[in-house]
Amino acid sequence: MARYLVYCTTAPGHLFPLVPGLRALRDRGHEIHLRIGARLVDGPWADGLNVAPTDPRIDEIEVKADATGSGPAQLRRALAGLMSRGPLERADLQRAVAEVDPDVILVDTNAYGAAIAARASGRPWGIVLPSLVALPGKGIPPYGLGLAPARGPLGRLRDRVLWPVVVRKFGAAMLPPLNAMRADAALPPLTSPIDYFQEADRLLVLTGDPLEYPRSDAPEQVRFVGAQIYDPPGEAPAWLTEDGDPWVLVTTSTDYQGDERLAVAAVEALRDEPVRVVITLADAYGHVELPAAANVRVERFVPHGPVLERAAAVICHSGMGIVHKAIAAGVPVVAVPFGRDQPEVARRVVEAGAGVMLPARRLTAQRLRDALRTAMSRRAGALNAARRIRASGGGESFATEAEGLASAPRPAAARSAA
Repeated sequence: MARYLVYCTTAPGHLFPLVPGLRALRDRGHEIHLRIGARLVDGPWADGLNVAPTDPRIDEIEVKADATGSGPAQLRRALAGLMSRGPLERADLQRAVAEVDPDVILVDTNAYGAAIAARASGRPWGIVLPSLVALPGKGIPPYGLGLAPARGPLGRLRDRVLWPVVVRKFGAAMLPPLNAMRADAALPPLTSPIDYFQEADRLLVLTGDPLEYPRSDAPEQVRFVGAQIYDPPGEAPAWLTEDGDPWVLVTTSTDYQGDERLAVAAVEALRDEPVRVVITLADAYGHVELPAAANVRVERFVPHGPVLERAAAVICHSGMGIVHKAIAAGVPVVAVPFGRDQPEVARRVVEAGAGVMLPARRLTAQRLRDALRTAMSRRAGALNAARRIRASGGGESFATEAEGLASAPRPAAARSAA
């Protein structure tokens, strides 16, 4: 049996998708050591795992990924915060390696400093990506723009022109601080942001069909393990089980990004519709005062599982977690992306036939109302997407790929830099 050291960021949206796979590894007899932000250490997800907090100073460094500014501006702000955590993460993982003596190290994709420490350790290691993979490929549209796949010569020309632009934009924001940290660890500089993913022994992508586009030329170390769906346990509240109009679930990001205007628009759009609405604000709770409406209930958090069992639709910020859960439940989605990976996730919802997209810049009450009606008419597509996502993998698939990591050949880039 192997000993795994898993290093996660402080975001619940990055921890929860790890839970099914880590539990599957635990059930196979492996020893799991998880490092996570202090506010997430105690919870039902920790059952049977050896959980310890990361350096508390990491939690204090703010990662600004709000809903203002352009895409490039958002990217620079978010990466600046993540990179500033890097030196603390690197030292933190080095201490954890000395304490645990792991056979395998798994690092969350946004823990850049920890990834550098894992790379420098010489041990088998992998990056865990709880979203869509940002790698070029045949028929894959440029990442992050929410573009539909090319469907003709002009579309293919668009991809050839825009992919280098996207890679340069990511590289300009990512590579200078990342390479400075790599130099401190005596690692060679990366020349492209793509190298970050391809240097690891494995890139475990926590999604698959129908959200991930089919890839015929993915690098060998990239493994799609399917949707990893976890919802903290909780009973259905009494108000949810009462007879009445169908429920619509409205969610904002669990990691605050300033998207509370989605909740405001939802109240205005749905207050006179024949539905009941539950809005979960998460970290936006307390940031906004919503208009009163008789058919709207506002909560900081409600377990999504019981709501989805009764929901006619979901309106969300296009976060990967809620999108995976909604599709798996066969519930159509209105995806309203604000930033981060959300434009790409929203596009995949449309391409999967699981719902509709309404860009945040076009968000109004009337447009949201129309989008909801359209999404609810596409229940058959949502149910088809549900069958596909349930067949795409899960915790056991994650565990199998993680088990193979220790004995897998290392990528050429990793061997040459070792």
